[in-house]
Amino acid sequence: MARWQPNAPGRLAAAALELFEERGYENTTVIEIAERAGLTKSTFFRHFPDKREVLFGESAMTGLLAEAIAAAPSSAGPLEVVANALEVLGREVFTGERREFSARRQAVLDANPELREREARKRLGLVDSMIGALERRGVSGRTARVAAKVGALAWEVAYDEWIGTGGEDFGSLVRGVLAEVRAVSAAR
Repeated sequence: MARWQPNAPGRLAAAALELFEERGYENTTVIEIAERAGLTKSTFFRHFPDKREVLFGESAMTGLLAEAIAAAPSSAGPLEVVANALEVLGREVFTGERREFSARRQAVLDANPELREREARKRLGLVDSMIGALERRGVSGRTARVAAKVGALAWEVAYDEWIGTGGEDFGSLVRGVLAEVRAVSAAR
């Protein structure tokens, strides 16, 4: 692959995923990832601080969530705001074209405790981002925390189902999970 080709971060992530699948996370070096992507080690480090981070795009998702929460209609309740933000994430990030990559990525994460730990920290950061965005909308701290954490639970369940399905979109899955949360909380 020529070095001048665009999307170096995407190319590095694809190369890393291939190598992690082939050799395992522990047996793959940054130099090997860069070479597989047709790039240099210094280009790798311009985009990622270490090989662990190559599979995580937290800042993009954090920004999308915060923007979507801020842009939600003022009449929407906190959980509806979170649901709308997760649907935006589904349209922008969890697209049909990314489903296979995401499923493969999840398999690599599941096989490596260090990566599972990083994924858990990433999700906590995304919850904190949703809480902050909700609070900026005027939602009280406790309500913002509950809405964000319920949203994170819906995200996790929907994501697990999404990577295992062939057709249903992420946003519909999130809505379905949140409908079940509402039904469970209303049941006596």
